[in-house]
Amino acid sequence: MNDQTNKWIGKRTIRPDGVDKVTGRACYAADNSMPGMIWAKVLRSPHPHAKIRGIDTSKAEALPGVKAVATAKDFVEFPIDTAVPLGIQDMRWMARNMLAHERALFHGHPVAAVAATTAEIAAEACKLIEVDYEVLPWAVEIDDAIAPDATPLFDHIQFEGKPSNIAGKLEHKKGDIEAGFAEADVIIERSFTTRPVHQGYIEPHACTVSVAADGKTTVWSSSQGQFMVRAMTAYLTGIPQSDIRAIPAEIGGGFGGKTIVYLEPVAAILSRKSGRPVKMVMTREEVMRATGPTSGAKMTVKIGAKKDGTIVAGQGTFYLQAGAFPGSPIRGAAGCSFTPYAIPNVLSTGYDVVCNRSKVAAYRAPGAPIGAYGVECVLDEVAQAIGMDPLEMRLKNIAHDGTKAVHGPVFQSIGFAQTIEAALKSDHYKTKLTGKFQGRGVANGWWFNAGGESSAQVNITEDGNVVVTTGHPDIGGSRASIANITAELLGIDYDRVSVLIGDTATIGFSNLTGGSRVLFASAMVVTESTEKVIEQLKQRAAKIWGIDASAVVWENGEARPSGEHTGNFPTMTLAELGAKANETGGPIGAGSQQNTTGAEGGFATHICDVEVDVDLGTVTILRYTCVQDVGKAIHPAYVEGQMQGGVAQGIGWALNEEYIYDKQGRVDNPSFLDYRMPVCSDLPMLDTIMVEVPNPKHPQGVRGVGEAPLVPGPAAVCNAVSNALGIRFHDLPLSPPRIVAAIDANMKQAAE
Repeated sequence: MNDQTNKWIGKRTIRPDGVDKVTGRACYAADNSMPGMIWAKVLRSPHPHAKIRGIDTSKAEALPGVKAVATAKDFVEFPIDTAVPLGIQDMRWMARNMLAHERALFHGHPVAAVAATTAEIAAEACKLIEVDYEVLPWAVEIDDAIAPDATPLFDHIQFEGKPSNIAGKLEHKKGDIEAGFAEADVIIERSFTTRPVHQGYIEPHACTVSVAADGKTTVWSSSQGQFMVRAMTAYLTGIPQSDIRAIPAEIGGGFGGKTIVYLEPVAAILSRKSGRPVKMVMTREEVMRATGPTSGAKMTVKIGAKKDGTIVAGQGTFYLQAGAFPGSPIRGAAGCSFTPYAIPNVLSTGYDVVCNRSKVAAYRAPGAPIGAYGVECVLDEVAQAIGMDPLEMRLKNIAHDGTKAVHGPVFQSIGFAQTIEAALKSDHYKTKLTGKFQGRGVANGWWFNAGGESSAQVNITEDGNVVVTTGHPDIGGSRASIANITAELLGIDYDRVSVLIGDTATIGFSNLTGGSRVLFASAMVVTESTEKVIEQLKQRAAKIWGIDASAVVWENGEARPSGEHTGNFPTMTLAELGAKANETGGPIGAGSQQNTTGAEGGFATHICDVEVDVDLGTVTILRYTCVQDVGKAIHPAYVEGQMQGGVAQGIGWALNEEYIYDKQGRVDNPSFLDYRMPVCSDLPMLDTIMVEVPNPKHPQGVRGVGEAPLVPGPAAVCNAVSNALGIRFHDLPLSPPRIVAAIDANMKQAAE
């Protein structure tokens, strides 16, 4: 399908959820209320690491208004040395993250929970719980956690034959790395660090859970996947999945941070014990202290190139913080960092490091921005060393159709070259900077993208409209895009299509909203469902006309007789066929369930201009352009929004955002006042260039777009600041004190 013939695909239609959201009528998880509902609060550890010798809840239980108290003993017990996988998560770690078992492993680690008639009583009761702690040595930084004398968090985790805080290793190899560097004329090796940053969703975690007398459990919550909520709640509480109905609310942001649970199983335990519906809502401080940021990291990147700019070898070693439990995104760091380039010899290694911080969660292309930061900064230095334009050098070495990525797959039908070419031709790149402390940086990035399990149902109403139900929470505009596709296929107006998000009892299994998979996957099942419906409509028309269904065509929202029957019968509209559904065989509708495949990775190229105030150390973003291969932009406004959102977050990573810990191992900036995310006044208009190279494995050419736009951001900003000042930076964020210190050190060195 192309824009010249499409009526709805590729058009900026009004979002279905827009009116409710701007008028305040949209129902989020914290808006839910039920008769007899009680409130729950959580008691959290004041120590970053401590053995729990005992918990006395008797005083809390005796407080008037308290209806139930929960501790780890109320959860299913999973042996700590036996894996219990569920998707990419491990339920033994999830159980211990939910409520501390043997030990509290980070400051803010949940230890117990109380449900009471008011939130105030529940909070007061938490203060009455007596916990006997034995404070233990702790480490929040990577170097401290992997030091030879560091205390292992878990004795059963071993690395190189002995207990260690290195919980895992992932290695990708291609070619002969030593031979590759032997060919190089220029070799540059640098070490970098990044700090943990939070997803920063505006809506905190919230849920309401009701366990009925017969054990049937209903969960209302804000998440990126209601089926994930159902499964994890079942695993952790012992309630059968078939007895749990998980209903997704509207979601006020997630970015990967709501792909796991923090509250729902606790609320289910408390509801089961109390016999009352239980509501839980996190405060912002609780979100910042106890839900997943992404990893902080330390890395070393080494790249070798010939004088003509050909890259012959690349090596990266990435240590990522997992927090208190294994599971840092080393796959993204090690697997994505060198992937944009056709380098013959690569060795990329990731290490998963546990430490006394809250467990990390996914954050938009998990791990990939970290790896890209190191690689793209070193590439800039290589280009400078050989006297080559940084974008031209990248273009010379890019992956293309047929290139084998370091993590294994061979690329097919990618539009990476087009993104760099578009960047080179852009007005932005052609416009010269004139200010004294202005600089320009570029960077590339790549994300895997994904398919996976999805379900959909398409039904025709009695008045000839369409209701589409899918199983994925809508975060990035999937409802609007699905409406575009359905209207296009049926040949009807967009506003005649309603798109709903089904719960676990009303739609077939659907995997998480994440991995840049939702529109790719849901469009495939919606397309198949709609095509089945069209066949039904043709059959109904054929029945009315008394002809064979093969002699009926569906065009522009109407059934038309064809062949020898052309013109013999009046066309029948969708509304007419819907009205006659009961007379011609009953309701019209069809569903589809698939484990979708064929996702192709997404490439992005960024250009960033900055100006640095050398006295204050502040950085102003002057201009920013994101170029990306988006496959096919089903709803261009949403695609642009995804690109701009990723850029804004990347700027935050680069300049402002970081978790700061005090000397007691506690987060020292657990609020939006002190944890500084970019706001509108910090940013210029973020320009986008959409390159459309349709994915041939998808009926509409869709390629995931949500995560790739974050990947190059931190590196592009850092390269721009380095270009402005003539000073290379290797540690994020580039906060004012860090920039001023670098300028002072450079001036001192020059004076000497």
